[in-house]
Amino acid sequence: MKYLYGKNVFLTGGSSGIGRAAAELLAENGYTVFAASRNPPDTVRDFPGGGGIRPVTLDVRDQLSVDSATEAVLAQSDIGIVIHSAGIGIACPGEEFRAEAVGNIMETNFTGVLRVNSRILPHLRQRGGGLCIIIGSVAGIFPVPFQAHYCSSKAALDLFSAALRMELRDYGVHVCLIMPGDMNTNFTDSRTYEIDEKSPYYEACVSAVRKMEKDEQRGSPPVSAARAILRICGHKNPPRRTIIGLGYKLLAFLGRFLPDRLIEAVLRKMYLEG
Repeated sequence: MKYLYGKNVFLTGGSSGIGRAAAELLAENGYTVFAASRNPPDTVRDFPGGGGIRPVTLDVRDQLSVDSATEAVLAQSDIGIVIHSAGIGIACPGEEFRAEAVGNIMETNFTGVLRVNSRILPHLRQRGGGLCIIIGSVAGIFPVPFQAHYCSSKAALDLFSAALRMELRDYGVHVCLIMPGDMNTNFTDSRTYEIDEKSPYYEACVSAVRKMEKDEQRGSPPVSAARAILRICGHKNPPRRTIIGLGYKLLAFLGRFLPDRLIEAVLRKMYLEG
């Protein structure tokens, strides 16, 4: 194993889903992972290969929480890799704006990345190099009905990571975006329905999201994304985007050439018709 960026990792969203799978796989391969979440386990986990998982309490929506957690970790460890895996989802028509719910998803999925980066990236620059991995989604490329707010948060990460990658290049800090498709994680169960039963969209929203949830339950296990993260951590020149799943890679490739009308028709067929 080549530890091009050192053995110390700071990871958000570490208590479940892709974040937890990544923390465990990295620790199994010798990394020390400071796994941050709002409600982390109490115990430190050590692995036979010398790696381990160190729980950190952090809420990416709270700047004071981010400041406290990152300061404590950086005081004891030379972090070389930061992985942004905290994320939430909601089901809601694009027309209906529930300020608290939409604010919460943007604060978690997008602004939370900015908060953590504002504390970790200066350290990576000062140490002369490092790696920033952001978990996006193929929903940041393809619009999904009744996921407008979630798609927007992930699309924002796509362009943000691209610009950040150029800005940090001369400092030896690499920025990568991982874009999973349907994943079989507890993310499905934690999604909230932010829609009133009296809404004219209610039946269509519930039907579309239930179809999506079935796809998620049949999706890849989170370790597939974790393996991609591990590969990137050993890559000297990692790619800007990594899409998880051959089918999604093909769709993304074809999406460059297909007309928007055709893509929209396919998505409508998948979620709104039949």
